[in-house]
Amino acid sequence: MERLTFVRHSSAYSFFLLTLAIAFPASARAQDVAAKKSAADISPLALKGHSGRIYSIAFSPDGARVASASADKTVRLWDAATGKELHALKKHTAQVLRLAFSPDGKVLASAGQDKCVILWDAQTGEEIRRLDGHGGWVAGVCFSPDGKTVATGCEDHQVRLWDVDSGKELAVLKGHAAAVHGVCFSPDGKTLASCGNDKLIRLWDVAQRKELRQLKGHAKAVHTVCFSPDGKALASASEDKTIKLWNPDQAEATATLKGHHNQVYTVTFAADGQRLASASADRTVKLWDSHTGEAVATLPDLGSQVFAVAVNAKTQSLAAGCDDGRLTVWPLQELGQLTKAGE
Repeated sequence: MERLTFVRHSSAYSFFLLTLAIAFPASARAQDVAAKKSAADISPLALKGHSGRIYSIAFSPDGARVASASADKTVRLWDAATGKELHALKKHTAQVLRLAFSPDGKVLASAGQDKCVILWDAQTGEEIRRLDGHGGWVAGVCFSPDGKTVATGCEDHQVRLWDVDSGKELAVLKGHAAAVHGVCFSPDGKTLASCGNDKLIRLWDVAQRKELRQLKGHAKAVHTVCFSPDGKALASASEDKTIKLWNPDQAEATATLKGHHNQVYTVTFAADGQRLASASADRTVKLWDSHTGEAVATLPDLGSQVFAVAVNAKTQSLAAGCDDGRLTVWPLQELGQLTKAGE
């Protein structure tokens, strides 16, 4: 068991781990490992079409489609079950860095190095409107839970809020001292988290348009942030090779997940909130138990850096996007049976 890969900031938790080890003796753990599979036993679905690095992946809320954003300047929509390409969206003039579906799945937002955010009809692939106003590349985009607002984060150090229906800019949130890489609304829509090159996570009161608090602890740039489905936890992925878990109502990390050997680009919660998936420059994807912090499965070396990972709540599958343009979809249940790296 990879006990030392997890740092829990609580002495009580150390006692829990000791109790767990006593409750499950070595023989039981050995039987569990024996039941696990190797990666060679799993055949992922390959989605072929991109010719450059895949920066971001998102599944539609109904699980039927998957969208991908690439350095080849395109956004592509795929049938999540068959891997068939449905649409290639080619209105961006530079690398596309991030994308997100609206909660009802009808709109897809993409953000890129061309300083632009484009809203697309997710069914037809037609452009709906553009959100212009940022002064640099836009690396973060997300929808509010009610689908009425889009938040964006930019190289210009700013976070902006936009009205989806009109495209009107609603607010500019200033506070970051460097490029903003990621943004994420809480499930109730009251709080927005943002992160970036200043090593900080900032939490904002959406209604009051003001900063609530700063979460400090990462040693290097923070690439992405993600709220748990119940809103009680926040996960962050960093260039410092770690993932941190936070209580959004407090200013300290509750846990640090260690195991990746290079910077972590993306982290996301599964729909049950019990698992996390992370993508790293070490060319692996890891699955974590969000309660124990254990790395429960590791996709072995995928051949190039993995920038993006997403989990399909409806079909229980996982998509990974690589530096070489490969996009693969894996069955999540079978991934849970993989042996961990080094075992």
